[in-house]
Amino acid sequence: MLITGQKQLDAQIKAFAAHDFITVDTEFLREKTYYPKLCLIQIGAPDKEAVAIDPLADHLDLTPVYDLLANEKVLKVFHAARQDLEIFFNLTGKVPTPIFDTQIAAMVCGYGDSVGYEALVRNITGHSLDKSAQYTDWSNRPLSDKQITYALGDVTYLVDLYEHLKAQLDKQGRTSWVYQEEEILSDPKTYSVDFQNLWQKIKIRSPKPKNLAVLRELAIWREEEAQKRNLPRPWVMRDETLADMASQIPQTLEAMKKIRGFSADQAKGKIGQALLVSIKTALAGDPKDWPQPKKKKPLPPTASATVDILRMLLKIQSAQHGVAAKLIASSEDLEQLAVKEAPDIPALKGWRAEIFGREAQALKKGLLSIGLKDNKIVKLHVGKDTKTYG
Repeated sequence: MLITGQKQLDAQIKAFAAHDFITVDTEFLREKTYYPKLCLIQIGAPDKEAVAIDPLADHLDLTPVYDLLANEKVLKVFHAARQDLEIFFNLTGKVPTPIFDTQIAAMVCGYGDSVGYEALVRNITGHSLDKSAQYTDWSNRPLSDKQITYALGDVTYLVDLYEHLKAQLDKQGRTSWVYQEEEILSDPKTYSVDFQNLWQKIKIRSPKPKNLAVLRELAIWREEEAQKRNLPRPWVMRDETLADMASQIPQTLEAMKKIRGFSADQAKGKIGQALLVSIKTALAGDPKDWPQPKKKKPLPPTASATVDILRMLLKIQSAQHGVAAKLIASSEDLEQLAVKEAPDIPALKGWRAEIFGREAQALKKGLLSIGLKDNKIVKLHVGKDTKTYG
Protein backbone atom coordinates (compact mmCIF):
# COMPACT_ATOMS: atom_id res chain seq x y z
CA MET A 1 0.00 0.00 0.00
CA LEU A 2 1.30 3.44 -0.93
CA ILE A 3 0.03 6.31 1.21
CA THR A 4 -0.23 9.74 -0.40
CA GLY A 5 -3.22 11.24 1.49
CA GLN A 6 -3.38 12.79 4.95
CA LYS A 7 -6.45 10.98 6.32
CA GLN A 8 -5.05 7.63 5.31
CA LEU A 9 -1.69 8.48 6.87
CA ASP A 10 -3.20 9.66 10.16
CA ALA A 11 -5.30 6.51 10.51
CA GLN A 12 -2.42 4.19 9.69
CA ILE A 13 0.01 5.88 12.08
CA LYS A 14 -2.56 5.68 14.85
CA ALA A 15 -2.83 1.92 14.27
CA PHE A 16 0.95 1.51 14.32
CA ALA A 17 1.20 3.40 17.62
CA ALA A 18 -0.81 0.66 19.34
CA HIS A 19 1.96 -1.93 18.80
CA ASP A 20 4.96 -2.68 21.02
CA PHE A 21 7.29 -2.44 18.04
CA ILE A 22 7.32 -1.40 14.39
CA THR A 23 9.82 -1.98 11.60
CA VAL A 24 11.16 1.01 9.66
CA ASP A 25 13.17 1.59 6.50
CA THR A 26 13.66 4.43 4.02
CA GLU A 27 14.56 4.96 0.38
CA PHE A 28 16.57 8.07 -0.42
CA LEU A 29 18.94 9.70 -2.88
CA ARG A 30 22.21 11.39 -2.01
CA GLU A 31 24.34 11.38 -5.14
CA LYS A 32 23.58 14.99 -6.10
CA THR A 33 22.91 16.62 -2.72
CA TYR A 34 24.62 17.23 0.61
CA TYR A 35 21.56 16.21 2.59
CA PRO A 36 19.83 12.91 1.74
CA LYS A 37 16.61 13.40 -0.20
CA LEU A 38 13.94 11.29 1.49
CA CYS A 39 11.88 9.57 -1.18
CA LEU A 40 9.95 6.86 0.70
CA ILE A 41 9.27 5.75 4.27
CA GLN A 42 8.28 2.13 4.91
CA ILE A 43 6.72 1.06 8.21
CA GLY A 44 5.57 -2.42 9.20
CA ALA A 45 3.68 -3.90 12.15
CA PRO A 46 4.33 -7.18 14.01
CA ASP A 47 1.52 -8.81 11.97
CA LYS A 48 3.48 -7.79 8.82
CA GLU A 49 0.90 -5.24 7.72
CA ALA A 50 3.13 -2.69 6.03
CA VAL A 51 2.75 0.60 4.20
CA ALA A 52 4.94 2.85 2.10
CA ILE A 53 4.56 6.57 2.76
CA ASP A 54 5.32 9.04 -0.01
CA PRO A 55 7.08 12.11 1.49
CA LEU A 56 7.08 13.72 -1.97
CA ALA A 57 3.28 13.70 -2.21
CA ASP A 58 1.69 17.15 -2.35
CA HIS A 59 0.37 18.57 0.93
CA LEU A 60 1.29 15.47 2.98
CA ASP A 61 2.20 16.43 6.56
CA LEU A 62 4.67 13.91 8.01
CA THR A 63 4.30 15.15 11.59
CA PRO A 64 2.38 11.99 12.65
CA VAL A 65 5.28 9.86 11.36
CA TYR A 66 7.83 11.92 13.26
CA ASP A 67 5.69 11.73 16.41
CA LEU A 68 5.56 7.95 16.08
CA LEU A 69 9.34 7.76 15.70
CA ALA A 70 9.69 9.80 18.91
CA ASN A 71 7.13 7.71 20.80
CA GLU A 72 9.13 6.04 23.58
CA LYS A 73 6.43 3.37 24.07
CA VAL A 74 7.01 1.93 20.59
CA LEU A 75 10.30 0.22 19.69
CA LYS A 76 11.59 1.10 16.21
CA VAL A 77 13.38 -1.78 14.46
CA PHE A 78 15.88 -0.94 11.69
CA HIS A 79 18.62 -2.79 9.83
CA ALA A 80 21.90 -0.84 9.58
CA ALA A 81 20.11 2.14 11.05
CA ARG A 82 22.69 4.90 10.87
CA GLN A 83 21.72 6.50 7.55
CA ASP A 84 17.99 6.23 8.29
CA LEU A 85 18.48 7.84 11.69
CA GLU A 86 20.60 10.60 10.15
CA ILE A 87 17.79 11.43 7.71
CA PHE A 88 15.21 11.75 10.47
CA PHE A 89 17.62 13.73 12.66
CA ASN A 90 18.24 16.21 9.83
CA LEU A 91 14.49 16.60 9.29
CA THR A 92 13.37 16.85 12.91
CA GLY A 93 16.42 17.57 15.05
CA LYS A 94 15.68 14.40 17.03
CA VAL A 95 16.89 10.80 16.84
CA PRO A 96 14.10 8.19 16.79
CA THR A 97 13.90 6.38 20.13
CA PRO A 98 13.98 3.64 21.30
CA ILE A 99 15.61 1.65 18.49
CA PHE A 100 16.77 -1.89 17.74
CA ASP A 101 19.32 -2.47 14.96
CA THR A 102 19.19 -6.01 13.55
CA GLN A 103 22.64 -5.64 11.97
CA ILE A 104 24.21 -4.99 15.37
CA ALA A 105 22.11 -7.76 16.91
CA ALA A 106 23.29 -10.17 14.20
CA MET A 107 26.94 -9.34 14.93
CA VAL A 108 26.37 -9.99 18.63
CA CYS A 109 24.72 -13.30 17.74
CA GLY A 110 27.63 -14.46 15.60
CA TYR A 111 26.36 -13.84 12.06
CA GLY A 112 29.58 -12.13 11.02
CA ASP A 113 30.86 -8.59 10.54
CA SER A 114 28.33 -6.02 9.24
CA VAL A 115 26.07 -8.68 7.74
CA GLY A 116 23.81 -7.38 4.96
CA TYR A 117 20.03 -7.46 5.06
CA GLU A 118 19.62 -9.83 2.12
CA ALA A 119 22.11 -12.35 3.55
CA LEU A 120 20.50 -12.19 6.97
CA VAL A 121 17.00 -12.74 5.57
CA ARG A 122 18.23 -15.73 3.59
CA ASN A 123 20.04 -17.15 6.62
CA ILE A 124 17.17 -16.77 9.08
CA THR A 125 14.05 -17.20 6.93
CA GLY A 126 15.34 -19.14 3.94
CA HIS A 127 13.86 -16.57 1.53
CA SER A 128 15.81 -14.86 -1.26
CA LEU A 129 15.00 -11.22 -1.92
CA ASP A 130 14.62 -9.69 -5.36
CA LYS A 131 17.02 -6.72 -5.20
CA SER A 132 16.61 -5.62 -8.83
CA ALA A 133 14.70 -2.50 -7.76
CA GLN A 134 17.28 -1.48 -5.16
CA TYR A 135 19.16 1.05 -7.26
CA THR A 136 16.25 2.65 -9.09
CA ASP A 137 15.60 6.39 -8.93
CA TRP A 138 13.24 6.63 -5.97
CA SER A 139 12.49 10.30 -6.65
CA ASN A 140 10.72 9.58 -9.94
CA ARG A 141 6.93 9.45 -9.83
CA PRO A 142 4.84 7.41 -10.20
CA LEU A 143 6.54 4.53 -8.40
CA SER A 144 6.07 1.13 -10.02
CA ASP A 145 4.39 -1.83 -8.34
CA LYS A 146 7.76 -3.59 -8.41
CA GLN A 147 9.39 -0.73 -6.49
CA ILE A 148 6.66 -0.68 -3.86
CA THR A 149 6.75 -4.46 -3.44
CA TYR A 150 10.53 -4.33 -3.00
CA ALA A 151 10.30 -1.47 -0.51
CA LEU A 152 7.64 -3.18 1.61
CA GLY A 153 9.71 -6.38 1.70
CA ASP A 154 12.41 -4.48 3.56
CA VAL A 155 10.10 -4.05 6.56
CA THR A 156 8.00 -7.23 6.45
CA TYR A 157 10.99 -9.57 6.64
CA LEU A 158 12.46 -7.28 9.28
CA VAL A 159 9.75 -8.59 11.63
CA ASP A 160 11.15 -12.12 11.27
CA LEU A 161 14.71 -10.93 11.83
CA TYR A 162 13.80 -8.98 14.94
CA GLU A 163 11.79 -11.78 16.55
CA HIS A 164 14.44 -14.40 15.79
CA LEU A 165 17.39 -12.28 16.97
CA LYS A 166 15.57 -10.98 20.04
CA ALA A 167 14.76 -14.56 21.13
CA GLN A 168 18.40 -15.56 20.60
CA LEU A 169 19.67 -12.55 22.54
CA ASP A 170 17.29 -13.18 25.42
CA LYS A 171 18.32 -16.83 25.57
CA GLN A 172 22.00 -15.89 25.65
CA GLY A 173 21.50 -12.97 28.03
CA ARG A 174 22.93 -10.52 25.51
CA THR A 175 20.07 -8.12 24.85
CA SER A 176 21.80 -5.44 26.92
CA TRP A 177 24.89 -5.81 24.73
CA VAL A 178 22.94 -4.61 21.71
CA TYR A 179 21.53 -1.63 23.55
CA GLN A 180 25.04 -0.68 24.70
CA GLU A 181 26.18 -0.66 21.09
CA GLU A 182 23.19 1.43 20.04
CA GLU A 183 24.00 4.23 22.48
CA ILE A 184 26.19 5.83 19.80
CA LEU A 185 23.38 5.62 17.23
CA SER A 186 20.98 7.25 19.70
CA ASP A 187 23.32 10.15 20.48
CA PRO A 188 22.49 13.33 18.47
CA LYS A 189 26.22 14.16 18.44
CA THR A 190 26.71 11.24 16.05
CA TYR A 191 24.85 13.16 13.35
CA SER A 192 26.29 16.60 14.03
CA VAL A 193 29.22 17.80 11.92
CA ASP A 194 32.43 18.41 13.85
CA PHE A 195 33.68 21.36 11.81
CA GLN A 196 36.99 21.62 13.66
CA ASN A 197 38.06 18.11 12.68
CA LEU A 198 36.85 17.91 9.08
CA TRP A 199 40.42 18.42 7.86
CA GLN A 200 41.45 15.04 9.27
CA LYS A 201 39.56 13.28 6.45
CA ILE A 202 41.71 15.00 3.79
CA LYS A 203 45.10 13.55 2.89
CA ILE A 204 47.93 16.06 2.61
CA ARG A 205 51.58 15.34 1.90
CA SER A 206 54.24 16.32 4.44
CA PRO A 207 51.85 18.27 6.67
CA LYS A 208 53.10 20.90 9.07
CA PRO A 209 51.01 22.73 11.70
CA LYS A 210 50.78 25.84 9.52
CA ASN A 211 49.52 23.84 6.52
CA LEU A 212 47.06 21.95 8.68
CA ALA A 213 45.71 25.20 10.13
CA VAL A 214 45.00 26.41 6.58
CA LEU A 215 43.50 23.05 5.64
CA ARG A 216 41.22 23.23 8.66
CA GLU A 217 39.80 26.61 7.61
CA LEU A 218 39.43 25.51 3.99
CA ALA A 219 37.57 22.36 5.03
CA ILE A 220 35.22 24.43 7.20
CA TRP A 221 34.55 26.79 4.27
CA ARG A 222 33.76 23.86 1.95
CA GLU A 223 31.40 22.25 4.47
CA GLU A 224 29.49 25.48 4.99
CA GLU A 225 29.23 25.96 1.22
CA ALA A 226 28.08 22.38 0.69
CA GLN A 227 25.38 22.75 3.33
CA LYS A 228 24.26 26.14 2.06
CA ARG A 229 24.07 24.99 -1.56
CA ASN A 230 22.96 21.44 -0.69
CA LEU A 231 25.66 19.92 -2.85
CA PRO A 232 28.06 17.01 -2.27
CA ARG A 233 31.42 18.17 -0.92
CA PRO A 234 33.40 17.17 -4.04
CA TRP A 235 31.01 19.22 -6.18
CA VAL A 236 32.01 22.31 -4.20
CA MET A 237 35.73 21.48 -4.22
CA ARG A 238 37.71 18.27 -4.40
CA ASP A 239 39.91 17.05 -1.55
CA GLU A 240 42.98 17.19 -3.80
CA THR A 241 42.39 20.88 -4.53
CA LEU A 242 42.02 21.74 -0.85
CA ALA A 243 45.16 19.75 -0.02
CA ASP A 244 47.17 21.50 -2.75
CA MET A 245 45.92 24.89 -1.57
CA ALA A 246 46.87 24.09 2.02
CA SER A 247 50.34 22.99 0.91
CA GLN A 248 51.04 26.09 -1.19
CA ILE A 249 49.15 28.61 0.98
CA PRO A 250 48.39 31.16 -1.78
CA GLN A 251 47.77 34.67 -0.42
CA THR A 252 47.03 36.51 -3.67
CA LEU A 253 44.65 35.91 -6.57
CA GLU A 254 47.61 35.34 -8.90
CA ALA A 255 48.97 32.63 -6.63
CA MET A 256 45.48 31.16 -6.30
CA LYS A 257 45.28 30.66 -10.08
CA LYS A 258 48.22 28.24 -9.91
CA ILE A 259 46.40 25.77 -7.68
CA ARG A 260 45.75 22.44 -9.37
CA GLY A 261 42.08 21.90 -10.19
CA PHE A 262 41.19 25.53 -9.49
CA SER A 263 40.25 27.61 -12.52
CA ALA A 264 41.21 31.23 -13.13
CA ASP A 265 37.53 32.18 -13.20
CA GLN A 266 37.05 30.67 -9.74
CA ALA A 267 40.10 32.51 -8.45
CA LYS A 268 38.80 35.86 -9.72
CA GLY A 269 35.28 35.34 -8.41
CA LYS A 270 33.63 35.15 -4.99
CA ILE A 271 35.05 31.70 -4.32
CA GLY A 272 38.64 32.88 -4.68
CA GLN A 273 37.98 35.84 -2.38
CA ALA A 274 36.31 33.61 0.20
CA LEU A 275 39.20 31.16 0.18
CA LEU A 276 41.76 33.94 0.62
CA VAL A 277 39.79 35.11 3.65
CA SER A 278 39.85 31.57 5.06
CA ILE A 279 43.60 31.34 4.54
CA LYS A 280 44.12 34.74 6.17
CA THR A 281 41.99 33.65 9.14
CA ALA A 282 44.09 30.51 9.55
CA LEU A 283 47.40 32.38 9.45
CA ALA A 284 46.15 34.99 11.94
CA GLY A 285 45.42 32.32 14.52
CA ASP A 286 47.65 31.51 17.47
CA PRO A 287 50.24 28.91 16.35
CA LYS A 288 49.69 27.15 19.67
CA ASP A 289 46.18 26.31 18.44
CA TRP A 290 47.29 24.95 15.07
CA PRO A 291 46.65 21.24 14.50
CA GLN A 292 49.63 18.97 15.00
CA PRO A 293 50.58 16.22 12.54
CA LYS A 294 49.76 12.78 13.84
CA LYS A 295 52.67 10.44 13.33
CA LYS A 296 51.94 6.86 14.18
CA LYS A 297 55.02 5.33 15.73
CA PRO A 298 55.83 1.81 14.61
CA LEU A 299 55.29 -0.80 17.24
CA PRO A 300 58.45 -2.18 18.83
CA PRO A 301 59.20 -5.83 17.95
CA THR A 302 58.09 -7.06 21.35
CA ALA A 303 54.75 -5.23 21.05
CA SER A 304 54.19 -6.63 17.56
CA ALA A 305 54.54 -10.13 18.92
CA THR A 306 52.09 -9.29 21.70
CA VAL A 307 49.56 -8.01 19.15
CA ASP A 308 49.81 -11.29 17.25
CA ILE A 309 49.10 -13.29 20.41
CA LEU A 310 46.22 -10.98 21.37
CA ARG A 311 44.77 -11.39 17.88
CA MET A 312 44.87 -15.17 18.33
CA LEU A 313 43.10 -14.81 21.68
CA LEU A 314 40.49 -12.60 20.01
CA LYS A 315 39.79 -15.32 17.44
CA ILE A 316 39.40 -17.88 20.21
CA GLN A 317 37.02 -15.71 22.21
CA SER A 318 35.05 -14.75 19.10
CA ALA A 319 34.52 -18.41 18.19
CA GLN A 320 33.76 -19.46 21.76
CA HIS A 321 31.13 -16.78 22.34
CA GLY A 322 29.76 -16.58 18.79
CA VAL A 323 30.37 -12.84 18.43
CA ALA A 324 32.01 -11.14 15.44
CA ALA A 325 35.67 -10.42 16.26
CA LYS A 326 35.38 -6.97 14.66
CA LEU A 327 32.69 -6.06 17.18
CA ILE A 328 34.75 -7.19 20.17
CA ALA A 329 38.02 -5.37 19.48
CA SER A 330 39.63 -3.38 16.67
CA SER A 331 43.23 -3.55 15.50
CA GLU A 332 43.85 -0.25 17.28
CA ASP A 333 42.46 -1.76 20.49
CA LEU A 334 44.92 -4.64 20.22
CA GLU A 335 47.85 -2.29 19.61
CA GLN A 336 46.97 -0.13 22.61
CA LEU A 337 46.56 -3.24 24.76
CA ALA A 338 50.05 -4.31 23.69
CA VAL A 339 51.83 -1.08 24.63
CA LYS A 340 49.77 0.32 27.52
CA GLU A 341 48.98 -1.01 30.97
CA ALA A 342 45.30 -0.03 31.08
CA PRO A 343 44.30 1.88 27.91
CA ASP A 344 40.93 3.62 27.68
CA ILE A 345 39.47 1.42 24.93
CA PRO A 346 36.09 -0.25 24.32
CA ALA A 347 37.66 -3.73 24.58
CA LEU A 348 38.16 -3.21 28.32
CA LYS A 349 34.63 -2.02 29.02
CA GLY A 350 31.20 -3.59 29.47
CA TRP A 351 30.45 -6.90 27.83
CA ARG A 352 33.67 -6.77 25.80
CA ALA A 353 35.70 -6.91 29.01
CA GLU A 354 33.70 -9.94 30.10
CA ILE A 355 34.45 -12.02 27.03
CA PHE A 356 37.83 -10.67 25.94
CA GLY A 357 39.31 -7.72 27.84
CA ARG A 358 39.97 -9.49 31.14
CA GLU A 359 41.43 -12.50 29.36
CA ALA A 360 43.67 -10.16 27.33
CA GLN A 361 45.00 -8.51 30.48
CA ALA A 362 45.58 -11.91 32.07
CA LEU A 363 47.53 -12.94 28.96
CA LYS A 364 49.76 -9.87 29.25
CA LYS A 365 50.43 -10.58 32.93
CA GLY A 366 51.47 -14.16 32.27
CA LEU A 367 48.38 -15.59 33.92
CA LEU A 368 47.14 -17.06 30.65
CA SER A 369 48.97 -18.80 27.83
CA ILE A 370 47.99 -20.03 24.38
CA GLY A 371 49.33 -23.06 22.61
CA LEU A 372 48.54 -26.26 20.71
CA LYS A 373 47.46 -29.59 22.14
CA ASP A 374 46.35 -32.50 19.97
CA ASN A 375 46.19 -30.10 16.99
CA LYS A 376 43.78 -27.84 18.84
CA ILE A 377 44.28 -24.35 20.20
CA VAL A 378 44.31 -24.38 23.98
CA LYS A 379 44.14 -21.68 26.63
CA LEU A 380 45.97 -22.46 29.81
CA HIS A 381 45.15 -20.47 32.93
CA VAL A 382 48.22 -20.64 35.12
CA GLY A 383 47.45 -22.74 38.18
CA LYS A 384 44.17 -23.99 36.69
CA ASP A 385 43.07 -26.72 34.32
CA THR A 386 43.66 -26.32 30.61
CA LYS A 387 40.65 -25.21 28.56
CA THR A 388 40.65 -26.47 25.00
CA TYR A 389 38.98 -24.84 21.98
CA GLY A 390 39.22 -26.21 18.48
